[in-house]
Amino acid sequence: MYNATGKNNQKDLLLKEHASLVKKMAYQLKAKLPASVEIDDLIQAGMMGLLDAVNRYEDTHGAQFETYAAQRIRGSMLDELRSADWLPRSIRKNMRTVETAIQTMEQKLGRAPTENEVAKQLNLSINDYHDMLGDCGGHQLVYYEDFHESDSGDHFLDRHVQNDNGDPIQALLSSGFKEALVDAIDSLPEREKILMGLYYEQELNLKEIGAVMNVSESRVCQLHSQAVARLRTAMREQLWTGAV
Repeated sequence: MYNATGKNNQKDLLLKEHASLVKKMAYQLKAKLPASVEIDDLIQAGMMGLLDAVNRYEDTHGAQFETYAAQRIRGSMLDELRSADWLPRSIRKNMRTVETAIQTMEQKLGRAPTENEVAKQLNLSINDYHDMLGDCGGHQLVYYEDFHESDSGDHFLDRHVQNDNGDPIQALLSSGFKEALVDAIDSLPEREKILMGLYYEQELNLKEIGAVMNVSESRVCQLHSQAVARLRTAMREQLWTGAV
């Protein structure tokens, strides 16, 4: 049994040992969010989550504590994003407009449309289309609303389950959705397919992907938004009806 000093020393040690976990999780989350989200805000929120985990957790044995701490860290970061209005509804509306344009052009052309073709369908210049894609960084492949319509008006993050119980994402991955998604990714234009592989399989951030593909970080963000819009279009039936 630890005395008060021993317990405090143990808490300090846990904080130091897992500070790097906070930073790692913050950068992983930041890579999927708009540029307006500050990494320092995520790290600060994550450290508060880690401190909460240290104070609450009794059985601090190795990986068990790390698993518990990761949940508290992520929860604190999501709370921070929620309070900052992480992804405005206007952005999701804009991306749905892009998805509709892509779907229309795919049906018309019988193939994946180019960026210029999508921009023309939207009556936008290619520069304005790129700006729209860049503004929509953080657009997600799956939203909770894709499975259950809600009239409550509460924020998406308020309803996003952080564990496996009742999580629609986990339910999808245990069904045929994952296989259908792999097929959809394989049908992407080559450059976007490479980008998605680097992002989701290799877990590179946007800056690292830009270095590999020899393009700017902002261009990677644009291509990623467009790829997500294509995938949502391809997966529309599965996303809205669960027909996998």
